[in-house]
Amino acid sequence: MDKQDLVAVGRVAKAHGIHGELAVDVRTDTPALRFALEATVTARLRDGSHRPLTVSAARQHAGRLLVRFAEVPDRTAAEALRGALLLADTADLPPIDDPDEFYDHELAGLSAELVDGTRVGTVREVTHGPGSDLLVIDRDGTEVLIPFVREIVPVVDVRGGRVVLDPPEGLIDPDNAVEAKGATD
Repeated sequence: MDKQDLVAVGRVAKAHGIHGELAVDVRTDTPALRFALEATVTARLRDGSHRPLTVSAARQHAGRLLVRFAEVPDRTAAEALRGALLLADTADLPPIDDPDEFYDHELAGLSAELVDGTRVGTVREVTHGPGSDLLVIDRDGTEVLIPFVREIVPVVDVRGGRVVLDPPEGLIDPDNAVEAKGATD
């Protein structure tokens, strides 16, 4: 499975208890499907290595999902997964019927351009913050964060390979950009 065939469905926040249970911050609209009994995910560990995991139990607790994996027998093994990004195969994702909704992986790599056609850069990723989602645009080595709202991103054309931006003055000004970081989570 290629790295591009994987999409984030959660991040391990911490170990929970002594039996290997993990508190997971969910990044999917279908947690019941992605973390169903016997479902498999790939953990991308903090060191960049990958490890397959099989769900043996999952339950809601205090705003997070508590998940047990067959390969994680105790707290020591669970602690080793702290901060791991949980990934699923994009081929297993259900189709989206709403034309205004997209999977994050569908947007990565799209060309970002202004309403007049001027190229701004390339969408590197979508970040999900507490206030709103942001498009991370790579603009010649700098990172520009664009609020992912219809007023600023009026067109998302996945098939055409582009997003159209209508930013307020100063939003994509080079003085507001930061040095682009590597694609690490």
